Amino acid sequence: MDDENNVTYITLGGHVEVQKYRYLYFLIMFTVYILIICCNFTIVCLIWSHRNLHEPMYIFIAALLINSVLFSTNIYPKLLIDFLSEKQIISYSACLFQFFLFYSLSGSEFLLLSAMAYDRYVSICKPLQYPTIMRKITVSIFLGLAWLVPACQIAVPVILSADMKLCNFILNGIFCNNSIYNLHCVSSKARSMFGVAALTNIALFPLLFILFTYTRILVISYRSCKSVRKKAAQTCLPHLLVLFGFSCLCAYDVIVIRVVHDFPKTVHLIMTLQAVLYHPLFNPIIYGLKMKEISKHLKRLFCQTKVM
Repeated sequence: MDDENNVTYITLGGHVEVQKYRYLYFLIMFTVYILIICCNFTIVCLIWSHRNLHEPMYIFIAALLINSVLFSTNIYPKLLIDFLSEKQIISYSACLFQFFLFYSLSGSEFLLLSAMAYDRYVSICKPLQYPTIMRKITVSIFLGLAWLVPACQIAVPVILSADMKLCNFILNGIFCNNSIYNLHCVSSKARSMFGVAALTNIALFPLLFILFTYTRILVISYRSCKSVRKKAAQTCLPHLLVLFGFSCLCAYDVIVIRVVHDFPKTVHLIMTLQAVLYHPLFNPIIYGLKMKEISKHLKRLFCQTKVM
């Protein structure tokens, strides 16, 4: 619908009984958002403040956790406002911007995990060449590409969607994801092609690269001594757990536009919340518990806090 200023507004129709449980929803999501910020930045600060953690592996972990905070910040503030509002609406331009950030940051997650996989591969399979391959400039290039490439890829379908005519003004969701395609009067072949290309470049190819890399690591570790196998397990298992969880959530989001009408509204809401509830908290918990050096510094931090 259009208001007096010709701004197109979209109704977010994925909420379930928000009028009845608005304050409960707000309290839960606000608490989770604070936990996401605190947990992620605690580990980021530990990595920043301890020189023995200034290694490529931990730098990539810090970048991944910062990415999780940005990802959550794209969703939570608007979601909290909607819980306390009489109408859950968003302008179409703001919806496209949220869509852009949602998928560009999701792509960055895959590329950062790819960089981490490559780092582990070089560390375990080519230890003597590690200092010359994983230099500071290499790490900086990987970080820059991880955020720049997805942004450029996702910008194209967003720009193509900006001028498309809308025939539906109710979005089947609580934030703007690929369900916005159901709002358009006609589908765009060009946008679909760019969307498939973006999905392939920033999700499928990185996923295949990660699986190939870790397969090589497992093969070489199996043939090596016990200490190499232990190192591989300690450093690779957290990355694989994060990759598996995030890949499942992305797979659901990709197919949701196909099956959204067959899903009960409550089930769709619960599934949609998985990406914004669990995953941003899952990363710091996994890396905090499973990465030996980070876990050691966390224990020292909490022990000092208790003493004080």
